[in-house]
Amino acid sequence: MNFILTLSCHDRPGIVAAVSGFLAEHRFNIRDSAQFGDAETGLFFMRVSFEDLEGDRPAETVRAAFAPVAAPFAMTWAIHDEAAKPRVLIMVSKFGHCLNDLLYRYSIGALPVEIPAIVSNHRDWYQRAAAHDIPYYHWPVTPETKAQQEERLLDLIQTEKIELVILARYMQVLSPTLCHALAGKIINIHHSFLPSFKGAKPYHQAHARGVKLIGATAHYVTDDLDEGPIIEQEVARVDHAYSPDQLAATGRDIESLVLARAVKYHVEHRIFLNGHKTVVFRG
Repeated sequence: MNFILTLSCHDRPGIVAAVSGFLAEHRFNIRDSAQFGDAETGLFFMRVSFEDLEGDRPAETVRAAFAPVAAPFAMTWAIHDEAAKPRVLIMVSKFGHCLNDLLYRYSIGALPVEIPAIVSNHRDWYQRAAAHDIPYYHWPVTPETKAQQEERLLDLIQTEKIELVILARYMQVLSPTLCHALAGKIINIHHSFLPSFKGAKPYHQAHARGVKLIGATAHYVTDDLDEGPIIEQEVARVDHAYSPDQLAATGRDIESLVLARAVKYHVEHRIFLNGHKTVVFRG
């Protein structure tokens, strides 16, 4: 069996030695290791992928053995079974490019997740969900039904044991209550024009200003709109010959790529929250 250890704690001598010593003593072999010490916050972050040379010890046994190693360093840590596929819920509105990209990667095994549900405030993508044999929940949102819809959403997350919510161009603002309940478990995608080009038709605004770079940003959702910790970003160079529609088409491609990367980093346990920032071991 293969496992992934993630940990963070205040930086001090001996952390790496303690981890590597534990792995060697218990007959585990390190397959990949990444670490980072943040001089500004004084925190240390580490991700280790390792294999069990004895072959069949369950994750619970490995966690119990590691706990005494973590305690002296006051580590925040987890040990994950690398073969386990996190259960994710996708939310989408009318723009389906990110949804389509995620479903394609899921269908060919490039995105190691299970998708027990798709939620939307529109009916547009129910046939696409059906093609992948994924239940589709059409829950329209109005100011009067917003609170009820979020209660249903939380119930669904609990029932389906959802570990991550993906906002694949879901064009509704989540309430602070929901954001707090799912802190660190919701990823959103938006164009990188924010905050420069807020509101409707950002690509038209960008075209009017003659931008030369467009991009997208994936981030964790907080109750501070579009200000959550950034996970991944990408840009593409454009020029004066691009129409607003061409800018939007380029933007859709970047959004799909950036969101897929961010989700993959999350489900592979490569992301660490570091205050308002993230540490991402891309591998």
